Amino acid sequence: MLQAGQVAPDFALPDADMRNVTLKAHRGKHHVVLYFYPKDDTSGCTLEALDFTNLADEFEQANCIVLGVSRDDCGSHAAFRDKHGLAVQLLADVDGEACEDYGVWQEKEKDGVKRLGIVRSTFIIDTAGVVRHALYGVNAKGHAAAVLELVRDLN
Repeated sequence: MLQAGQVAPDFALPDADMRNVTLKAHRGKHHVVLYFYPKDDTSGCTLEALDFTNLADEFEQANCIVLGVSRDDCGSHAAFRDKHGLAVQLLADVDGEACEDYGVWQEKEKDGVKRLGIVRSTFIIDTAGVVRHALYGVNAKGHAAAVLELVRDLN
């Protein structure tokens, strides 16, 4: 698992419009909130994405972009974005490489059944590409507002 102070692993992932997005492209320009979520269009994931969308202008004022990552494909991301009017750029990590690099692909237990899946997690990365906050196992409700406060403290 990543810790504050470590350099954030770079990635190259397609967004909902199949444009390639890299972390490196934002280095020296913006802070990045990189949040990993389990699945498009589920209740908690929709709540989280809508909360980040509702605060999009405030993140922009704090010189920060917000990127959401799941293992869903680009088509699923596009449908999710369009259905809910999301302003968050959603990235498809279909092969799970970024999930592994960030330590969010973990064994989870639900109803007594253990399986691998994405643990809802958020990383706040500064303009130098350093992880300033690594938040694993977060709750969707109210999370975006708490992250915004941490981002504001970077400036």
